[in-house]
Amino acid sequence: MPKFVIERDIPGAGKFTPSDLKAISQKSCGVLSSMGTDIQWIHSYVTDDRVYCVYQATDEALVRRHAELGGFPANRVDRVYSVIDPATAE
Repeated sequence: MPKFVIERDIPGAGKFTPSDLKAISQKSCGVLSSMGTDIQWIHSYVTDDRVYCVYQATDEALVRRHAELGGFPANRVDRVYSVIDPATAE
């Protein structure tokens, strides 16, 4: 299944409490469970004013539908074609 990186502009995201993050995660998981097995949340990175999420999904439209149903911004959605890390240099 293709992998996607979603950039979400969320001012103040870096100041979210553990309780805030739990509530957001629960909302996301609830929406995902209603959408079936064609989309999966892998993990997210929270920065000062953005959240970067990594998902696997059959297509970009499904990623955008999840955002719409959950009320989450999806300011940019990019398909991942390769993953590199220090081991790539060896």
